[in-house]
Amino acid sequence: MKLKIENIHARAVAVPMKRPLSTSTGALTTAALLLIDLETDGGIVGRSYLFGIGKHNLPPIAKLVEAMAEMLKGDAVAPFDIERKLRTKYTLLGVHNIVLFAMSGIDMAAWDALGQALGQPLARLLGATPRPIPAYNSKGLGIMPLKSLAAEAQELVNEGFTAVKLRLGRQQARDDLEALRVAKKAIGPGVTLMVDFNQALSVAEALQRGRMIDEEGGVCWIEEPVRADDFAGSARLAREIATPIQIGENFMGPEQMAQALTAGACDFVMPDAQRIGGVTGWMRAAALAQGAGMEMSSHLFPEASCHLLAAPTCHWLEFVDWAEPILQEPMQVKDGHVPIPERPGLGMTWDEKAVKRFAV
Repeated sequence: MKLKIENIHARAVAVPMKRPLSTSTGALTTAALLLIDLETDGGIVGRSYLFGIGKHNLPPIAKLVEAMAEMLKGDAVAPFDIERKLRTKYTLLGVHNIVLFAMSGIDMAAWDALGQALGQPLARLLGATPRPIPAYNSKGLGIMPLKSLAAEAQELVNEGFTAVKLRLGRQQARDDLEALRVAKKAIGPGVTLMVDFNQALSVAEALQRGRMIDEEGGVCWIEEPVRADDFAGSARLAREIATPIQIGENFMGPEQMAQALTAGACDFVMPDAQRIGGVTGWMRAAALAQGAGMEMSSHLFPEASCHLLAAPTCHWLEFVDWAEPILQEPMQVKDGHVPIPERPGLGMTWDEKAVKRFAV
């Protein structure tokens, strides 16, 4: 089926989070999402969503999606051609930040439409077999009182996971160490633990706390200890800290990931679907990771990321349930894994009553 784009619509929703999350950057209580519907002349609607961090960010991203829609009306649903056209149009403004977000959302919706047209899940469309993907529970363990942290750690494991992530970045190193010990004790030795500083530290502070984590042991990776674009500083940490350094959620396109790999800035990478360039950008990033012999995990967007991680570089899927309230068929977790749905495309259908209820 040859599909052409008839229109692209963007709708903003603010979905209450079941577990509010506090990190070193602030607190999240609501998932601000932009739902994208790519309508085709064949009656197929490709769907995706973007994460706006805060509600106030959704209107400008929506305006960009609408502007790009005008440029693409009548064009074939061909993601590589769409990307080439939009990159050309936005060269002078710069294909970064929310410009790239909007492009990524359209890209994911286009791939979803193609999958539906062919009756195949995205993973199979990309040449992989749908299978269970190892996942860690990233819905909680924010910066909170230690008593609450211990209880929440056990709850997150009891939801069917064998791995969880703890947010660090408290004002004092000793407080981070105490939180780490409490979390480890609560989950037990059989559960994998990741830690995330959300860019909270200077290089010197990161060296101190990284060595502290080395001595404590039992941590799978240290995520984003320093500013996301400080590849030189991150490379120093990767050289001097034994625990693997994980970065990548803020790579703006595969080009920036290539720069980080060249700098030796990390041991693992975890691109974000809306920052890396959607499915098309992810494919290029996966090739870079494969060439570097590096495991690749995902950041957010589990509905799309589970398909993308079917590639040989698969490490860990970051699982959050933030979009669950507006989906007819939410993601499932079984034995610490997320099975890739066999539904065509990304397999997402909006619950329109919920969309209306949470509309911004």
